[in-house]
Amino acid sequence: MPIRRLYLAGPDVFRPDAAAHGRALVAACAEFGYTGVFPLDESLPPGAPLVPATAARIYRHNVAHIDGCDAVLANLDFFRGPEPDSGTCFEVGYAVARGKPVVGYVPESGSFAQRIRQRHPAAVGGTAVDADGWQLEEFGLPLNLMLAVPCRIVVGDIRVALAALRDG
Repeated sequence: MPIRRLYLAGPDVFRPDAAAHGRALVAACAEFGYTGVFPLDESLPPGAPLVPATAARIYRHNVAHIDGCDAVLANLDFFRGPEPDSGTCFEVGYAVARGKPVVGYVPESGSFAQRIRQRHPAAVGGTAVDADGWQLEEFGLPLNLMLAVPCRIVVGDIRVALAALRDG
């Protein structure tokens, strides 16, 4: 089955310029011959209350978007600390469970532990532990193994991920 529609997962929906950034991501997909689906495509009505019912609606729409796409491109850069966005991680896991290919992208090379040491040194407590004494994962993978093993992870931006998807 050819890949045509791509779900664009990532914390990009939280950016101050989310709508404009989403349009740029969708345009990048079009340059590579894909239809990008950015989760803000079905934005909430103005003034929609931020209540559990609204959250449930967003969840249902995003899951339906993933179901309607052939693959997922995921911005797996650190978000609000030395881990990717938890919602994005769920979307990646959901897509993997549904048998959809996932290409994730991160901005720099290095193992997960190296990337944490480089960008979040205050989170590191020693050579192999974090600031709270918990073990740092060090398998030589760029992210936690539960993301890095089932997904193809590339270093760069969405265009690098799009090229990796196109080139197999």
